[in-house]
Amino acid sequence: MTRRPTGLLLLLIGSLAAPGCAREHFFQPDARVPGSTATAPDSARVTAGRHYRRNAIGRLWFGPHYRAVWAQPVTLPVLDLARAVPGGPLTAGKMGGGFQTTSMTLNGAGDRTYALRSLDKDPYKTLPKVLRHTFVLNVVRDATSAGNPYGAFVVPPLAQAAGVLHTVPRPFYVPANEQGLGSASKRFQGKVVLLEEKYESKQNLGPVFGPNAVDLEESDDVLASVYQDAQHYIDQPAFLRARLLDLWLGDWDRHEGQWDWVAYRQPNGRLLYRPIPIDRDQVFFRFDDGVLPWLASKAVRKFRTFGPRYESVEGYTRNARFIDSRCLNEPTRAQYAATATALQQALTDEVISTAARRLPREVYQLEGARLEAGLRARRAELPRVAMEFYRLQAKEVVVPGTDGSERFVVERLSDTLTVVSVFSQPKDEAPAQLLYRRRFHPTETKLVTLHGLGGKDVFELRGQVRHSPRIDIYGGPGEDTVADSSRVAGLRKMTRFYDTKRNNNAELASELKVKTQSGVTTHAFDRDGSGR
Repeated sequence: MTRRPTGLLLLLIGSLAAPGCAREHFFQPDARVPGSTATAPDSARVTAGRHYRRNAIGRLWFGPHYRAVWAQPVTLPVLDLARAVPGGPLTAGKMGGGFQTTSMTLNGAGDRTYALRSLDKDPYKTLPKVLRHTFVLNVVRDATSAGNPYGAFVVPPLAQAAGVLHTVPRPFYVPANEQGLGSASKRFQGKVVLLEEKYESKQNLGPVFGPNAVDLEESDDVLASVYQDAQHYIDQPAFLRARLLDLWLGDWDRHEGQWDWVAYRQPNGRLLYRPIPIDRDQVFFRFDDGVLPWLASKAVRKFRTFGPRYESVEGYTRNARFIDSRCLNEPTRAQYAATATALQQALTDEVISTAARRLPREVYQLEGARLEAGLRARRAELPRVAMEFYRLQAKEVVVPGTDGSERFVVERLSDTLTVVSVFSQPKDEAPAQLLYRRRFHPTETKLVTLHGLGGKDVFELRGQVRHSPRIDIYGGPGEDTVADSSRVAGLRKMTRFYDTKRNNNAELASELKVKTQSGVTTHAFDRDGSGR
């Protein structure tokens, strides 16, 4: 899944530098190399995208990127729907809704489902209509060559060693006469594609997930469950491990749509959701090696190039701000450091070499040594990068409750320590359950935002200090109570309560600033990243 681009600087520069019309026939008509002879009946000699070749001047202005890889002939298996996966034939399912990648679902035996996606992209639909038939379209299409078309196939051994759940994509060539994909057959004919099992429903559960796995879900469903009921929660240490792996791989496009989740039933009855990163389209991205891309990378910080040096942790993580804020509000500095060290130890030279050799043989000859050297150099820097990532996440922290009733307790214990805890408030005589606890340091954290969401929530604040993070409280639509006996030296009030004017009880302590209003806009909380 690929989001609409948020920065159009490269497109505008390209349109100004070389005005004209979009090329009518931009893409190669068939990935099979003309006149080539297959080494076996079920294989084909193909290129991922020989249309990305440019002359020396074009490479100077637009960058060499991975053009040599896209144009390199390689031998790939031909997609045979009857034998591509164990257990029987694949049949056509529904088309995908991605803006750039041609994708569809294939149905297999036992109601298992698989994703079929083209390696190449067409960003036609991501552009405003006024630009779709201009030279800008050529420029945006050409930028696809900044990605390594075979990069996703390198990731599984690395993720396995890192202890991160993962998909197992495989490359295929779809014959030019393929008719088994139903109405979508024409869109896939002659393309190089990726095939992998989907992890979006319990039909795809298998032994790889262990005996306690009970379901597979997408991010929007998981977040909806987590904020509805405290019996659902996210495995944040596992998510941190996955995110540090993303940084190591240079994978900058990790928004909430790039994750599936496996649910595990816990002994206490709660459901724990563990992340599965998907859609590794942007690993090993190489963008700023031409004049125009270099200029664009200075303005659009998320376009970070993979290499021995980490360019910008903020840039690498920009697309994931929403999901990071929801799934990394618990881990401490020590956990970041320990996770980075563990990854360093697990991602050995042997693991790196094994993974890199999953590139097609000819592509490995072009890129293997450079890729391995980059991964080794970035591994050495991983603890430092983890600390930079921690500092970014620690500046402002969001602590949501659920649609049930919770008690939020803020203890301003000293000038260097504020502790935030969240407890359940059971309706019966059951004891309260600790749902969240974290220690905050004002040198690292400037703002902690508490969201009560639904239910009758209670917010308690106490302690007298000179320094503390500011605490913003959003009560939500239920009847909420705020009791603030804390005090932070200085003129600014460091506790603020946002809610409606009615059905709330806020004690007007010296540290509390009440900001109520007649409307319900203060109740808004984006639960799934959709902007609602």
